[in-house]
Amino acid sequence: MAAQAAGIKYIGMRNEQAACYAASAVGYLTGRPGVCLAVSGPGLIHALGGMANANMNCWPVIVLAGSSDKNQETMGAFQEFPQVEACRLYSKFSARPSSLEVVPVIIEKAVRSSIYGRPGACYVDIPGDMVTSKIHTASLRTVPCCSSPPLGTADPTAVREAALIIKNAKRPLVVVGKGAAYSHAEECIGKLVDVCGLPFLPTPMGKGVVPDDHPHCVSAARSRALLNADVILLLGARLNWMLHFGLPPRFRSDVKIIQVDICAEELGNNVMPVAALLGDVKIVVRQLLDFFRINPWIFLSNSEWWLFLKEKIKANEELSQAMAAHKSLPMNYYTVFHTIQPLLPKDCIIVSEGANTMDIGRTMLHNYLPRHRLDAGTFGTMGVGLGFAIAAALIANDQTPHQRVICIEGDSAFGFSGMEVETMCRYNLPIVIIVVNNNGIYSGLDEDSWKTMAECGEPSIVVPPTTLLPNAHYEQVMTAFGGKGYFVQTPEELRKALVSCLAQEKMPSLINVMIDPSSGRKKQDFTWLTLSKM
Repeated sequence: MAAQAAGIKYIGMRNEQAACYAASAVGYLTGRPGVCLAVSGPGLIHALGGMANANMNCWPVIVLAGSSDKNQETMGAFQEFPQVEACRLYSKFSARPSSLEVVPVIIEKAVRSSIYGRPGACYVDIPGDMVTSKIHTASLRTVPCCSSPPLGTADPTAVREAALIIKNAKRPLVVVGKGAAYSHAEECIGKLVDVCGLPFLPTPMGKGVVPDDHPHCVSAARSRALLNADVILLLGARLNWMLHFGLPPRFRSDVKIIQVDICAEELGNNVMPVAALLGDVKIVVRQLLDFFRINPWIFLSNSEWWLFLKEKIKANEELSQAMAAHKSLPMNYYTVFHTIQPLLPKDCIIVSEGANTMDIGRTMLHNYLPRHRLDAGTFGTMGVGLGFAIAAALIANDQTPHQRVICIEGDSAFGFSGMEVETMCRYNLPIVIIVVNNNGIYSGLDEDSWKTMAECGEPSIVVPPTTLLPNAHYEQVMTAFGGKGYFVQTPEELRKALVSCLAQEKMPSLINVMIDPSSGRKKQDFTWLTLSKM
């Protein structure tokens, strides 16, 4: 209540984990850290997942948690736990103020640490006896709020070298990461792509930095582009598992990497770059533009490389369209997304998580604006969706009223934080949740098969571990709290339900979309580099 009296908005979530996910999304979308307030012990432990996710995604967030009284340490106090030590594994900065006098100093350092350099999570521990203590205002060590982070430029010699390498490339490719989105580099990256005629490939949360419908976007030929490029300009993306470490068989063994990153320690991870440009993505791309303004150059649209990419783009788009055109019921993933895509507002924020739901949705649902896609991210975290959607809706309410947030969940992913629909209803957030329900994780069973299998013995012995209860009515979770719920089984029912949801501007909605439990992805040139799939 004290925070509310000071004008700070308080959003009460159902679980600290979802709260921390939401606070970190606020940090990514605004550039200033959101704050997650947690209780001691188990409450703080619940928030660790959100802190780890924020650190992996390089998003700023502050976690404040109460802890047991200082004079009860080692005595077995209520919810006693080594919180400062535990948080050091998941944060850039973790501290407990030594006294009330230094609280402002510690908070300022936490905020500054969360946004300076590579952004991340920071933790401040507040013991119970400090909460109940008092101090004269004059005794506080006050400090001014930290300013926005300084933006570094790259070495001009390295910029020139990088530009010359791009000019001499036979098969250039620009990879746009979420670091570019966080940097607000959309205007200058768009200019670089246009001025130089370069093909570009966004990472999942790099989508929208340059619109997905831009003629130079090669997302539909992702594997071919990565495998055959001879020069790759890496803008705010890391050569981790999401980009297959930059190594064969997904990349050429002799590929030349030009790496732009804000973090010096990231330069050279997994593949040594031929040019390492340390600095803010927006500033460094402006430096490259300055070079090409003085030394004009454009990669020809009728080059062998462009023709090679366009051939694959056309083939993959035709295959996806054919799968989307299937009239049989239950629907498949492609039919669902083909039905959804034309109805979505171009400025909507898309939140997506799940297995095939997220992977297929990434290719079929377009983003036209930066920072308008939130998903499982670098850590591959499930359960982030509803927290992210709540954060996005709150920011939209403040900055761009009437902007819609569309949260597309697999049925398994929805289960991680499904009770946050009550939070949406409580705060009148007009989020549209679409649960793509295949009765399982990657695949499930239809109702008849489930009954047959259940008759064969104890479910814990005979039921496949990836299956969930068939035909679960997730929409009833939403209606239980006063939102709108829809159970749909056909494209027309889905279309009508989504139109109805988008007309609702004061309450959340949930569409439970039943699909074929055996529906999957089109054949991939390479399997995704993870061992987590069963």
